[in-house]
Amino acid sequence: MTPIIAVQGLTKTYHVGDVAVHALRGMTLTIEAGEFVAIVGPSGSGKSTLMHMLGCLDSPTSGTYLLNGRDVSHLSDDELSAIRNTQIGFVFQGFNLLARTSAVENVELPLLYANRGRVPAAQRRRRALEALNTVGLADRATHHPSQLSGGQQQRVAIARALLNNPSILLADEPTGNLDSETSIEVLDIFQRLKEDRGITIVLITHEPQVAEYGSRIIRFKDGSVVADQLNRAKELAVREA
Repeated sequence: MTPIIAVQGLTKTYHVGDVAVHALRGMTLTIEAGEFVAIVGPSGSGKSTLMHMLGCLDSPTSGTYLLNGRDVSHLSDDELSAIRNTQIGFVFQGFNLLARTSAVENVELPLLYANRGRVPAAQRRRRALEALNTVGLADRATHHPSQLSGGQQQRVAIARALLNNPSILLADEPTGNLDSETSIEVLDIFQRLKEDRGITIVLITHEPQVAEYGSRIIRFKDGSVVADQLNRAKELAVREA
């Protein structure tokens, strides 16, 4: 079976003045459909740079990135935008919600951007409410971000990421602004999405305890993979549940 994500010899070099910063150094890895992969490492290890590559938000300096067997390394901006709108959902540390817009209206936004408003309003609202229900927030649909806790705001952001039924969910430090109890609630949602919908989850974190929620843990250091292993404890817990 073709991996949903396959990167080979991926490099990314940024130039800051006369200084070359090597964010990724010949990275090679594959991720199968339906995996929950946690990528962990210190700041500056290349985690977020890889996330930008996987999300088609940036292009590599060299190497290849195959998404569902298609080389997306050097596609046009329009082609990359189409992939982002149909195949990938994003969840960020900062929630990125519009302050003056209700929860359900925030969730509707991907349909407005991807389809230039061609999806009827009633259909947008129905799908947004379904997504909010998935994360347990249907009763907060009309609330604005200022009326929601940090955990609730992140759940709205997850609902928004799910609206176009992506096959991949990329989560960059999604618990970074949350307390321990709320973090567990968010991570449990990711686990449920993997199990119930078969969504591929790639979670970036610098916290080892958060990485333990992944069924596979990849460790980064200085732009390279230094460890890649299955989380046997997680697999056993899932079987016993």
